[in-house]
Amino acid sequence: QVQLVESGGGLVQAGDSLRLSCAASGLTFNNYVMGWFRQAPGKEREFVATINRGAGSTTYADSVKGRFTISRDNAKNTVYLQMNSLNAEDTAVYYCAARLVYKPTWRGDGVYWGQGTQVTVSS
Repeated sequence: QVQLVESGGGLVQAGDSLRLSCAASGLTFNNYVMGWFRQAPGKEREFVATINRGAGSTTYADSVKGRFTISRDNAKNTVYLQMNSLNAEDTAVYYCAARLVYKPTWRGDGVYWGQGTQVTVSS
């Protein structure tokens, strides 16, 4: 079955950096758009970044643009999120997700989610 396993979260201070990883198994990685989402306490899950299967196209939420970088290694079935200049508003559980390339949304069949990794930024 499909598994997405995130790692790299932790407790850091404002201004620090973290690199999240998400290892995918049970799927043909190159057939999937990969994304990172996050959910802060008391808030809905929100989009952070996506990267297409060829890794040539990326999108970012305005709140992280210029600070976060998404990348993928198709040989390792892994997607990364480099997070720089972290601030308290970045505190959340970060989720990795995979979406079949032909699906228009991140819901329903052909979309998979990891269990999440906690990122806490102290100010």
